[in-house]
Amino acid sequence: MTLSVDEKKLGKRLRREAGRAIQDFQMIGEGDRVMVCVSGGKDSFILLDVLEQLRHRAPISFSLRAVHLDQNQPGFPVETLREYLVSRGIPFDIIDEDTYSIVKRVIPEGKTMCGLCSRLRRGILYRYACDHGMNRIALGHHRDDMIETLFLNMFYGGQLKSMPPKLRSDDGRNIVIRPLAYCREADLARYAKMREYPVIPCNLCGSQDHLQRQAIKGMLTDWEKSHPGRIASIFRALTQVAPSQLADRTLFDFGALETEASDHRWLPEGAVANINSDADERIPCAKVEP
Repeated sequence: MTLSVDEKKLGKRLRREAGRAIQDFQMIGEGDRVMVCVSGGKDSFILLDVLEQLRHRAPISFSLRAVHLDQNQPGFPVETLREYLVSRGIPFDIIDEDTYSIVKRVIPEGKTMCGLCSRLRRGILYRYACDHGMNRIALGHHRDDMIETLFLNMFYGGQLKSMPPKLRSDDGRNIVIRPLAYCREADLARYAKMREYPVIPCNLCGSQDHLQRQAIKGMLTDWEKSHPGRIASIFRALTQVAPSQLADRTLFDFGALETEASDHRWLPEGAVANINSDADERIPCAKVEP
């Protein structure tokens, strides 16, 4: 298959960005066995493609295995995915687990299924990786996913957090990596169209769209239209965090800024108590005029 000039250039850019992310966050090392999660979406197809190309160019030796979880969603064309993986000549496994029935039984009609569906999927894939000796789990999340998650957590969860490019699972048994962390969704969508991957949309289960994420995506799109470069600036902010300029006492010791340790403990209603005195001896706090 002859590649166009645009396809070659875009493919090279995506490989360069993925390689830089892998290097910056030490995602893959010598002898690692990488499980590439292939959902049927554009991002996972590109992830597998890019990692396979990088594997042939890398100065280290590592292996890849594509893994798809067939959740028994009605109408999901699993054979189409199987045929594609066979055609690529990459080792793969398809896990058959009927999580669809569980989700339909637990989630009320009309409610979004994405949360429970993803938790069940994650648990199965994590366990599968451990059972088969794969020490890296590669997911297809990209830069825009990370930024959207940042705002979702801020607006709806009251937390300043996103998707890290690399993390250890809560049970400590798995390392999860996101090699596409530096890649823009627009570039991935364009490359997927060029490559004509057999993309399978995630709407076969009949669940509603994740409305909160769609709202965030729309907000970011509008920002980028009116202020080009804003999304790139937000992503740079994720990589340049200044804990002392925030208000999380678990990340920064604000008490250490004092030249002398205080022996007072602040109390509600504007009073302060000397921790060395009796509990009922209160020293009024000086009133500060606004």
